[in-house]
Amino acid sequence: MKRLLPALLLLAGCSSGLVVDTYPTAPDTEDDCKALYADGAQKVAGQSQVLVKGTKATAWGDPAIILRCGVTPPADLQPTSRCDMVADVGWFTEKIADGYLFTTIGRRFYISVEVPSDYDPAADALVDIAPSVEKHDPVVKPCV
Repeated sequence: MKRLLPALLLLAGCSSGLVVDTYPTAPDTEDDCKALYADGAQKVAGQSQVLVKGTKATAWGDPAIILRCGVTPPADLQPTSRCDMVADVGWFTEKIADGYLFTTIGRRFYISVEVPSDYDPAADALVDIAPSVEKHDPVVKPCV
């Protein structure tokens, strides 16, 4: 019995879900983001969805591809910034320490997707996520 208790505690700790850092969210996006998370892809870049602790993100795989909804605009995003179209969704692309951070452009609110370098090409994740983005975050100004 002594050996079983540590294993049960370890399993209990694993079942709590992936911890995603907190971030400020745009006002009036909570309902849209909940709908986006609930309607998200079951697989992204061939990776299955993983449990995320809290209600501020959804994720797939290990290392995790993390989608955050209602984020603030990236500091480097300018009106002249390049817009990468992937599956009819415009994205602002930033290289980060271990992969890429993509943030939607031209939609009612911002959605970011962090894709670790383990997934190449990183844009494959965006193809899987695009249908949910289009459904829950309408275009305001098309990316051109």
